Amino acid sequence: MICLRLWRATPIERRLAYGLVLFLVCLVTLSAPKSGHAENLPPLKIVAFGTSLTARGGWQPALEKDLGACLQRLVKVANVAKSGETTIWALTQIDRVVAEQPDIILIELYANDATLQRFVSLSRSRQDIGEILDQLHQRLPQARIIVMAMNPFSGLRGLIRPFVESYISAHQAEARKRGLEFVDHRPNWERLPSDELAAAIPDGAHPLPGIASKIIVPELVKHIAGRDCGG
Repeated sequence: MICLRLWRATPIERRLAYGLVLFLVCLVTLSAPKSGHAENLPPLKIVAFGTSLTARGGWQPALEKDLGACLQRLVKVANVAKSGETTIWALTQIDRVVAEQPDIILIELYANDATLQRFVSLSRSRQDIGEILDQLHQRLPQARIIVMAMNPFSGLRGLIRPFVESYISAHQAEARKRGLEFVDHRPNWERLPSDELAAAIPDGAHPLPGIASKIIVPELVKHIAGRDCGG
């Protein structure tokens, strides 16, 4: 019946009818629900490579969620991390990192090198992190490599790391020498009032996961995405 009416309609009526159909098609297309993620993009793969500050950190799920929302893309974070370990151990784990074929590698490996009882000298730590960065860059040339400084230490955990600042500086220098990225989370931690900081890191080394997510994740999202998505 509609087709018959269009057949009998004048040219002006036909053009109006076709215009109305086109308008309705556009309206339906624009109002269709979106998936929330960029189409045809594989997940952004991140490897967090480090010590207990990563293994026990608890900030990775929040990074997946917030960075994914910012980029409108699925984000997956895998850990290659172990409590109490040093750069000596990390040198034996490079195959595991490479096997993940990450787009981004987040690295924090200075904390236990800096403890007095592990006897990893500053020069050895610097040599090790340089070798780690070189191997990762050679085997994963497209990956973004981001070296990180995490939270401050206090109490006994701070006393056994009297030269931790030098270890951080050495790791930062090795990253910068290779044109790699460095993110320092300590200033954001140190903005907390002293009582809040103590409560957030009750053992002097390992932040509570919920607080770690609030401090670490926004900085990483901003750094990785290149914009502030916190609003």
